[in-house]
Amino acid sequence: MSIWKKIVLYVLLIASAFIMFFPVLYAFFISFMQGGEVLQGKIIPSSFEMTNYINAVQKVPLMRYLLNSLVVSTLIMLGQVLFCCLGAFAFTFIQFKGRNLLFMVFISTMMIPWEATMVPNFQTIRALGWTDTYLGLSVPFFAMAFGTFLLRQQFKTIPLEMYEATQVAGVSRWQFLVKVVLPVSKTSLVTLAIYCFLSAWNMYLWPLLVTNDEKMRTVQIGLKQMQTQEIATEWGVVMAGVVMVILPTLILLFLGQKRLQEGLMRGAVK
Repeated sequence: MSIWKKIVLYVLLIASAFIMFFPVLYAFFISFMQGGEVLQGKIIPSSFEMTNYINAVQKVPLMRYLLNSLVVSTLIMLGQVLFCCLGAFAFTFIQFKGRNLLFMVFISTMMIPWEATMVPNFQTIRALGWTDTYLGLSVPFFAMAFGTFLLRQQFKTIPLEMYEATQVAGVSRWQFLVKVVLPVSKTSLVTLAIYCFLSAWNMYLWPLLVTNDEKMRTVQIGLKQMQTQEIATEWGVVMAGVVMVILPTLILLFLGQKRLQEGLMRGAVK
């Protein structure tokens, strides 16, 4: 490729990246603007003061919501990684009658919309007395077909003969999983962890359904509360809350972007 083609390619890539990232950048600028500046259509604020961020924390208990979202997202991430690992291991290495059929039925649940299972899940959580608890917010998402499929594709790269040899040598299944399978599947595990955390962080409908106590609300509900009639024109305050909410996800995405792309590509190719 000639130098001019490389220059044109990088210019197009930079322009595309700027266009895609501009909404986030503009939200960051609005978070420092006063009401008049937003209505005037300014792009860059006249001053970078933290007034809107202070007001955002005072309007709603945003820090409490951030803590709740962090706890729930972490629980869902750990639960999915654990149960998807166990499920993928069983579907890959353990021989039992109807394994492939059961796996196809399990994968077919990905075609069922989440809204179709929301009512029975809510009734189960309410019967268990888990409303307004971290368990009610996280447990229904512990076992997901996508994570099991992703890890199964990775586990299939390990020769079955190796598993059989370890069984003959007296190595337990748990030891084989921990000492052999997981160390060579770090990329897929990191990919699944990042995907689960980001998906859980952005949940809105389920936390709204199973929580009535303000102390158990998550950040997405907090952002909606900030758009009430009282502060509907204070877009600087709203955007300050938005920036505080998306900042952890952006940091996580930037840090794990390479692993995320590599892990998803492995699953897609296989």
